[in-house]
Parts: sequence; C-alpha cells; structure tokens
Amino acid sequence: MPGTSSFSGSVALGSPTASSVQANVYSPTQRGTVRIAYGAQSGQLGQTTPAVAIEAGQAVELSLTGLPANTRCYYRLYFQPTGSANEAPGDEWNFHTARPAGSSFTFAIQGDSHPERLKTQFDPDLYTRTLQSVAADQPDFYVLMGDDFSVDTLDPATIDRAKVLERYTLQRPFLHTVSRQAPLFLVNGNHEQAAAYLLDGTPNNVAVWAQNARNGLYAQPAPNGFYSGNAQPVEHIGLLRNYFAWNWGDALFVVIDPYWHSPVAVDNVFGSSKPKQSLWDVTHSDAQYQWLKRTLETSNARYKFVFAHHVMGTGRGGVELAKRWEWGGESLNGVFDFLSQRPGWADPIHRLMARTGVTVFFQGHDHVWVRQKLDGVTYQTLSQPADPNYTLWNADAFASGDKYPNTGYTRVRVSPDGVQVEYVRSVLPRDETPSRAHGTTVFSYRLP
Repeated sequence: MPGTSSFSGSVALGSPTASSVQANVYSPTQRGTVRIAYGAQSGQLGQTTPAVAIEAGQAVELSLTGLPANTRCYYRLYFQPTGSANEAPGDEWNFHTARPAGSSFTFAIQGDSHPERLKTQFDPDLYTRTLQSVAADQPDFYVLMGDDFSVDTLDPATIDRAKVLERYTLQRPFLHTVSRQAPLFLVNGNHEQAAAYLLDGTPNNVAVWAQNARNGLYAQPAPNGFYSGNAQPVEHIGLLRNYFAWNWGDALFVVIDPYWHSPVAVDNVFGSSKPKQSLWDVTHSDAQYQWLKRTLETSNARYKFVFAHHVMGTGRGGVELAKRWEWGGESLNGVFDFLSQRPGWADPIHRLMARTGVTVFFQGHDHVWVRQKLDGVTYQTLSQPADPNYTLWNADAFASGDKYPNTGYTRVRVSPDGVQVEYVRSVLPRDETPSRAHGTTVFSYRLP
C-alpha cells in the first residue's frame, strides 16, 4: 500500500548489524514528529521507535533494534507535521540485516562523485541514473569512496559551518534513492578536508565542521560488539568513526583513513596547492596500523576487502605507488627505509595485506576504473558515478591493468564459491548507443 505521508525529506540508513540499523532522518524544510514502524514481514510492522521531534534542517537518528539476523526487514516512516493532529505513513521500504558465513549477497561502490564540479565531472541527472541502477540491484550496503562532500571550492576567507554543512545536505536527496534501503559506508577523501592538520583547538575550523556534518547526517560505525574501529575521541567532535571493520557473510570489510592521523596535509592544503613534503610525513598512525594488523591477522574470513580513498591518500596510480613509504616501505630513491621510518611496525601496509590474504583493495581518487594485481592482492580503482564527459582520467598514471573510462559504479557479488566484480556503465539517454547502453556491464572478473 503506498504511503500517504507529506514528508518530503530523506532517510539514510547506516551502521547495520545482525540485529539493528540506524536511520538518519532529515528534512530541510519540515518540522513535526517522526517515528519508524518496522518488522520482519512486509505489511506487518509490529515494532516501532519512539516518536521524536524533528526541526527543519536538523537531522534526527532513530534506532531500529531487536531485528532478526540474516533477514530482510521492512519499515515505514511516520510523520506528523507541526500543527496537525494526525500522523501518516510513508512508503514501505526494506533492508537486510547482517548475513552469516556461507551466505551470498551483493554490495556496491561508487568513486568520487564531486557534485561541486557541475558539468565538468558531475551531472545531476546522470548521478540520479547511476543511483537508480544501484537501488535496482538491492545491494546489502553501498560504499562511497570519498570526495563526495568536497569543500575545496569554498572561499577560505568566508567559509563557515553552514557552508560546510551544505556540502553534506546536498547529497541527501540524491543518496536517498539508495540509502533508504541500503546502509551507507563513507570513506574519507582528501577534498573533504576532514583532517588533523586543520585542528586549532577550537570548534570553529573546517575539519571540525566537516566531521560533525558527516557524523550528524550519516550514521557511521563506532566500536561495539559488531564493529571494531577508532575508539579515540577528538575534542569538539567525539568519536571520528573514520576507520572501522565488520564481517558480513564470508567477507571481512575494512575502511582505513590517513587524513585524520597525519600531522601534515596528506594531499592538497585547504585554500592552497599541494605541499612540497616527504610522504614519510604522511601516516595512518601507530594506533590505526596496529588495529589494521590485528584485524587482518585475526580474521578467518574467506574474503578480505580493504577500502581507502587512495594508496597513502594522495598521488596517482595503484600498484605503481604500492611499494613506497609506509604502504610499501621504499623511499623515492628505491631504498627500503621502512624499518627506520616506522619502528615497531611489522610490515608495510601492502605487505601486510598480501601476507594476510586481502582479496581486493578498493580505492577512488583517480576518476578512472582500473583493475591491477600485485603479490596476490587485486588493486581496484573506481570510476566516477556522474561524469557527463565519460573521461578516461589519469590513465597514464597506470602502467598496467585493465583500464576503462567513466562513468558508472561497481557491483560486487559475494558467495561461498567466489567474488564477482562488475563495472556497470551509466549513460545519459542522449548519449546511449547500441554499443554503449546504460546499465550494461563494461568489464567483470571473478576471484579467487
């Protein structure tokens, strides 16, 4: 039965577990009360969250708990506008709780969407088309690889909290197509400028504004019984929720981040150009490295997937950079300086991934789709989802691999028998041809 609610805002699911999911509800214009009725059978929504007040421009988060594991669950958002005596239900949507080992499932990923680069690398109609295709796949969750909330085009002289927040609210109507049924996981990118080097001890700086907007509008995991991750709070923010890991089916998923842990700018300085520095100054930190090492070494998962915005968070290319700095251990001159530069670390990150059997390392940043392999680890660079020019960006940075231009998303099918990775094409109707149809698979491969 279609919903009758007048609610015109959006829902972004996040932090799913075997028994719960968080629903972030946001409207830029409406106020009133909201609640969610939910259950394990369509049309029989016997559980409900408490009704909470919602103000225009202020997100609220509702916890759906007591869910059965490995189950498709259903829900409706009820909205009662201020001044009305009645609440009304929205459409029924669904999502899936965590799956046990031995299950088959699908997840999907997008590279850098860059909505601030209108027409050059972003077309809203094309982005909508991509997200509609993703939603039709019914993935268990959707991973955004960073540079989805860029603040770098904002003027440093006039930037404020409201302008940063707008970069995060801008995505909500687009992502609602997917996020109302597939929880979102966010990877930090360089253009978000959610980074430690910008902290100044006050709540009024770009890094604090960015991370608080991110955490306030998108429910990202904090360490608990289902997720491990960053347990160190940051002043004026609390928990960053920037690196975390979880198990789903036969797979371990790991998200890592250098930006919040380097004392220097990893890539470009906000309001300036790329700094001249040694990339030995860039680090994921001792704490994150030891957590990553422990997470990978103690996991018995059949498949292991690691996600980061890019190798070391900067540069161009995939395996071309994988032997350098703390990722690979070598300085630019080819000398293995890892032992002196990272005392107490057992292995460079790439060697750690190879030794522990990482299946795929996923990265964005380069705006091109490339599949490579090094020491048994597949390096998968991801396309943009909304580039109307279908560009083959940065291809010369990749000396090897299967290379394809924008635009599209990546669908990953996981089963006990293997992993199928598929690059799915997105094309505007005016640009479709018999050989370039929207929704077709450009390239696919199977692992192991």
